[in-house]
Amino acid sequence: MKAVKILAERHMVVVDLPEPELKEGEVLLRLQYVGFCGSDLNTWLGRNPMVHMPVIPGHEIGALVERVGDCVPGTLKPGDVVTVNPYTNCGQCAACRRGRFNACQHNETLGVQRDGAMSARIAVPWQKVIPAEGLDPRTCALIEPMSVGFHAVSRASVTDSDVVMVIGCGMVGMGAIARAALRGATVIAADIDDDKLVLALRAGAAYVINSRSEDVHARLLELTSGLGPDVVIEAVGSTVTYQMAVSEVAFTGRVICIGYAKSDISFQTKQFVQKEIDIRGSRNALPEDFRSVIRFLRRGTYPVDDFVSRVVTPDEAQEAMAGWADNPGKVFRILVEF
Repeated sequence: MKAVKILAERHMVVVDLPEPELKEGEVLLRLQYVGFCGSDLNTWLGRNPMVHMPVIPGHEIGALVERVGDCVPGTLKPGDVVTVNPYTNCGQCAACRRGRFNACQHNETLGVQRDGAMSARIAVPWQKVIPAEGLDPRTCALIEPMSVGFHAVSRASVTDSDVVMVIGCGMVGMGAIARAALRGATVIAADIDDDKLVLALRAGAAYVINSRSEDVHARLLELTSGLGPDVVIEAVGSTVTYQMAVSEVAFTGRVICIGYAKSDISFQTKQFVQKEIDIRGSRNALPEDFRSVIRFLRRGTYPVDDFVSRVVTPDEAQEAMAGWADNPGKVFRILVEF
């Protein structure tokens, strides 16, 4: 069967793999669409310190159930439209013992620490298969990154009395915008690209700020009556945006960190103490976050087509990734269609 594999920096090829064997407790999935995300781009660029190379990328999945193995519940059957929870959990570490399996100390994500889903078929444990009745497989390939944004809003304990600033309007940030708006919060989206900010308004933001062309601090004071946002969700992973999050959050506010910064970041610690702020990491997503995204997308009100920048074949994947690297700010998601 056909699969896409990253062999080395900027070198991705199509390979032929044997069909996966279906074991007890597993489900054989026929892939329809698999998304390239920012971590896949960093892997291709040689900048992902967590990846085990060479690797088959892909953990954003829209698939159909092809066969089910022995000891799989009857709720999963051939023809079902599904997505996949792409994370592993050991069940023994501190995070797992607290039921926070998304933050497992020994997690191995599809396409990062182990081969991913960018192939014609994969076999996965039935517990990782998430039914998505009412959605098409293409939309399902957007569920995982949106779930990461949904999870960040849960980590922030957002309510309808909060003003929430989301820094970074990629797919994860858009998920955070949608979820915070669903909870009744007033959402302010910040990015350096006006096209993404237009989409942020459609995703649920009440206000947008172009952090390249506007005075972010002055604009936030204007929008929050001089108080600053109650919650800041950092969904970029840069020195500038992390420092912005800590500087701009209101006194006693919450900063939620999703993005991985590529270098050490310096802070004035008095901002932590004097403001008495909470700083919380947010990693991956829980099954309930996936299910929440699915329920939300079933409404049909979210502009999913606007977030798919391009659909390519496996043979076009190398060229598509090169184009993304040349113009990263203009790409939401590239989907590979099998």
